Amino acid sequence: MFISKQNKIKWLRLVVASVLVLATVIVGVRWFDVPVYLWLQNYDITLWHWFANIFDGKVWVAVFLLATILMYLKKTYELRNNPTTQMHWFNVQFLFKDAYSKLKNSNAFLVLCSLCLSGIVVEILKFVIGRMRPRFFDMLGLDGFYPFTTNYWFNSMPSGHTALSFAGLVMLGMLMPRFKWLTWTLAIVIAVSRVAIGAHWPTDVILGAFIGMVAADVVLAIVRRIK
Repeated sequence: MFISKQNKIKWLRLVVASVLVLATVIVGVRWFDVPVYLWLQNYDITLWHWFANIFDGKVWVAVFLLATILMYLKKTYELRNNPTTQMHWFNVQFLFKDAYSKLKNSNAFLVLCSLCLSGIVVEILKFVIGRMRPRFFDMLGLDGFYPFTTNYWFNSMPSGHTALSFAGLVMLGMLMPRFKWLTWTLAIVIAVSRVAIGAHWPTDVILGAFIGMVAADVVLAIVRRIK
């Protein structure tokens, strides 16, 4: 999306996309959030709930954190048993740096970094924006913003599930281009499921998806360029 083959961010494209997404969110909050949300409620099927639960943000982080830890231990073990590095087995700093140089190219580590970055951005924006979740509209016909709160019911925008799913799946798509069609399709389905089950407004998932995509590009650009 926003990264070149040389692992550099395409800043002009990113700025233009940011403006378009911001405009879409503003227009959506005012005009199309409620109609689209109500339309999707007609298709509240079990499949949506399955997608929403299995791809929870905590599940994403736990899976790739474990995978990264196991990969790091494997790389460190290989270094300690490599004849060319045995003399450095007692040097923790050497083992860490050398293991990291190999670990940073592993899919699990890149996905984990992408998840963490998107998660941090999402939590900050949730707190600052403070949008009411759709359940208020279902029960009381209310939709509004109450900034600077950590209350779950006022942390609808952006969608964390969507952001982390896009961050992880877009990263996997870049690392395994052959399966990009599958990762993007799955990410979109997860995003739609968040609206269909009544957890988010459409603009919540649009902003979340954008954050996830940008996080994946930024992480790949930074990690791959670190010597």
